[in-house]
Amino acid sequence: MKVKICGITSFEAASWAREAGADMIGFVFAESSRKIPAEFARQLAEAVGPDVKKVGVFVNEPEESIRSIAEEVGLDYIQLHGDETAQFAQKMPVPVIKAFSVKQGLSFKEMFAFPADYILIDSPPAKYRGGSGHAFDWSVLENADVDKSRLILAGGLNPDNIKEAVQSVGPFAVDISSGVERDGRKDEEKIFQFVQRAKGARKG
Repeated sequence: MKVKICGITSFEAASWAREAGADMIGFVFAESSRKIPAEFARQLAEAVGPDVKKVGVFVNEPEESIRSIAEEVGLDYIQLHGDETAQFAQKMPVPVIKAFSVKQGLSFKEMFAFPADYILIDSPPAKYRGGSGHAFDWSVLENADVDKSRLILAGGLNPDNIKEAVQSVGPFAVDISSGVERDGRKDEEKIFQFVQRAKGARKG
């Protein structure tokens, strides 16, 4: 089970994610309370080291801007969270994670036909693109068109429900941001609990 801690905005949070055993950390470059400059993301990426994969989250950003940030930060993945087309995704310089809302009006067949290495399924958005922090009905993912080997589950996950989520869905990876925060900031105890429980859970 792979774990991504998204919305990293401090050296402390990046260190906690690495020490807890997270496989990926996410930097937000779109409008969000967790948006950070590329230069700071580069510093965080260097501090974490090569063993943790770095993901950049973008929403309808121009191709050249994404390329520039990906090179500056040293991104391993580009996560597209907007209205990007398949043709746009195919131009990206590193592997792509494409995010969809579970209530976006697309079928799972259409979502998984998108040319991305992984498909992230999130809750319906709130103020910003991305999840609302509330879980959706995971049973909808029991669908023949959902390729679990490419599925990243997001939306309303937290240390208390992650074991059930993994056992119910069996995704390739799970993605969390607000669920490991306290008062809007990443929380060391919650990060360690989440990673430990996610990796300890088994579908069955």
